[in-house]
Amino acid sequence: MDALVNKRIKQVLKGDQNAFSDIVNLYQHKLYQICYRMLGNKHEAEDIAQEAFVRAYINLHSFDQKRKFSTWLYRIATNLCIDRIRKKKPDYYLDAEIAGTDGLDMYSQLSSDDKLPDDVVEQMELQDRIQYEISRLPDKYRSVIVLKYIEELSLQEISDILDMPLGTVKTRIHRGREALRKQLNNL
Repeated sequence: MDALVNKRIKQVLKGDQNAFSDIVNLYQHKLYQICYRMLGNKHEAEDIAQEAFVRAYINLHSFDQKRKFSTWLYRIATNLCIDRIRKKKPDYYLDAEIAGTDGLDMYSQLSSDDKLPDDVVEQMELQDRIQYEISRLPDKYRSVIVLKYIEELSLQEISDILDMPLGTVKTRIHRGREALRKQLNNL
């Protein structure tokens, strides 16, 4: 696949803009998944994934074709996600009481899906809880936990994406796991 990507990159650099659409098709789902896991919001993940592709296209001339394109692209997306997380401040909380109601909170305003069997609901709640707890981790731990356990990337790929030594990646994964374990002990 790397040979195909490098071929498409050379075509783009020669002026064939349509060749980049093949690259987008190869990576769009995986890139969206990384963004979604980091941000926890479908629309923001779509925006960041699109922005990552735009930045990759604009800066394609600076890409070193001796390296993996996916690593370079995922680094762009991860950095954009971290920037978005740092800028974002919640403007409301779901457990906040709605003014003028008798104890109703924002959860009561959420629409419900079709009824599902209890086991499926419990599994979804557990996954949501885990995703929520991951989103509460500090940025430096969240990014390595998402890349390692959700995206199942190797330690070396994570090291390349985040541009940090392998030992630092291992340390952050360990500390991130410990922090997540402490957060999940309440379950």
